[in-house]
Amino acid sequence: MYPIVDLVECQTIAAVQSEHLLDDAIQSDVNIIFLLTGSIFNIKQLVDRVKAANKHVFLHMEFIEGIAPDKSGVAYVAQEIAPTGIISTRSNLIRVAKDLNLMAIQRIFLIDRNAVSKGLRVIEQTLPDAVEIMPGLMPRVIREMTDLTPLPIIAGGLVDTQEEIEQALEAGALAISAGSKDLWFTTEKVSH
Repeated sequence: MYPIVDLVECQTIAAVQSEHLLDDAIQSDVNIIFLLTGSIFNIKQLVDRVKAANKHVFLHMEFIEGIAPDKSGVAYVAQEIAPTGIISTRSNLIRVAKDLNLMAIQRIFLIDRNAVSKGLRVIEQTLPDAVEIMPGLMPRVIREMTDLTPLPIIAGGLVDTQEEIEQALEAGALAISAGSKDLWFTTEKVSH
């Protein structure tokens, strides 16, 4: 079993795209926050606020201003920021994070059949803790991905309603990352 499965207590993950929404995410029902905002000047403070609320936090390496999405950037994040883990579209960063004992979520965009095949090859090589597939509105593709890989699937992107969350979960997703704060307060607990 993958350790991230044990972290997920709520089926919705707060994808925080603006610093002013962080308080809402911290006060919400979710127990995992994806930070897609911040800079080298405030990211440690933001991460510490999430951790102080007893929630897990993953940083999207390509969205943190002033921290390069490269080997040194991941090493800096691991040593100085200490989030639960990172999210990245770059497979080399997933490997670096794993070597530094950070959890790692590989984000892939499934735009066509070729992207699915390429994405599967990438995750077989990097063995992230989970895969975030985007967009998250495709129950048939989510089901297919869960059949093609043993890795936990997180669906994200363009998810706007509770019904879309339920459809993705029924298709086999472990959790759904959502940017809409309204969805952070309507989540159900996961039973392990």
